[in-house]
Amino acid sequence: MHPIQHLRTVMRHRHMVLRHCIKAGIPVQGLLHDLSKFSPAEFIPGALYFQGSRSPNEAERELNGYSKAWLHHKGRNKHHFEYWIDINMESKRYEPVPMPTRYLIEMFCDRVAASKVYRGAEYKDGDPLAYYLKGIERGRPIHPKTAKRLHFLLKMLAEQGEDATFRYIRRMKK
Repeated sequence: MHPIQHLRTVMRHRHMVLRHCIKAGIPVQGLLHDLSKFSPAEFIPGALYFQGSRSPNEAERELNGYSKAWLHHKGRNKHHFEYWIDINMESKRYEPVPMPTRYLIEMFCDRVAASKVYRGAEYKDGDPLAYYLKGIERGRPIHPKTAKRLHFLLKMLAEQGEDATFRYIRRMKK
């Protein structure tokens, strides 16, 4: 069990997301970002499965076949596209719905911060895009409009860097 290391990682991530959210023009979302990680349902598994180089949810999922902490987290945090799944009244199936722009922006900030925390000194602006593309290959349920917008931002980050991307996001937000 690694509660101190896990707490440090969560705090580093939250501070980085806050900085990115300020750059993006959504400071309140940055302040409120990932508060559920301090709940027992998420913090205890995070400490138990902590590795430092990737999300503890991945280790919990490998061991148990699912992650209770992730199920708790995605159901409470609107910056995850998995939160935005509901029953389509026509098809009677669970399907992704488009994310509102403010949560899409927070998701972008979250992904960049997570890549920086886990990649450390090896981080490159193309890392968040590479991680996203790996997830899409696995068939993650994201609405096509949300996927297109997120891909655009991640590609802009990879090609033009943070300054240009955050300038664009501040304009997009309006």
